[in-house]
Amino acid sequence: MDIEQVRYNMVEQQIRPWDVLNQDVLNLLFKLRREDFVPEAHRALAFVDMEIPLGHGQTMWTPKLEARVIQELAIRPTDRVLEIGTGSGYLTALLAVNAAEVVSVEIDPAFSAAAEHKLHAHGIQNATLHVGDAARDWPDEQDFDVIVLTSSTPLLSGAFRNRLRTGGRLFAITGVAPVMQAQLITCTAPGAFRSVTLFETCVTELVNAPQPTAFVF
Repeated sequence: MDIEQVRYNMVEQQIRPWDVLNQDVLNLLFKLRREDFVPEAHRALAFVDMEIPLGHGQTMWTPKLEARVIQELAIRPTDRVLEIGTGSGYLTALLAVNAAEVVSVEIDPAFSAAAEHKLHAHGIQNATLHVGDAARDWPDEQDFDVIVLTSSTPLLSGAFRNRLRTGGRLFAITGVAPVMQAQLITCTAPGAFRSVTLFETCVTELVNAPQPTAFVF
């Protein structure tokens, strides 16, 4: 298999048609080897338009979703980023290449350890990984310019909005299967937010995600 040809096909046939046209984002997909972050058993699927199983019911986003989110967040070299759900570590790496600092939280210790090893192998030193439950919040002494939830949540905790600096962006997929909405929330001023629905999708739910209150007759 000509792996570079397959990578090129992924970009041209999956990612560009999904309105990912930012050349810096496309260049990053060629630079950062996605196959190095895919579980060994599924390495042959690294460039396929599918969610790749990571184990424990969790999955890796499709390539087009990863790329679209990176484009929408428009990460700057001065940005401080919070990622909820480290997973494979690939999105962590994409974020870290463009940001000043990434704080990534993963509830599964094995995922976190494997991702840390892969990030170090790629020379990425500005990502700090934590093991913990951040489905509702992640206390930190400083606020963030970018927050991204890598799994869906039926309800989005308001704590994440409150951790955004002015001008900060929050990406979250909200709702329940079979249709969920990808939201980009921007902090326009202290306590003021603008929300835009980017597209509909359906991804794995965040472990311990907030749930709507059940109606009782």
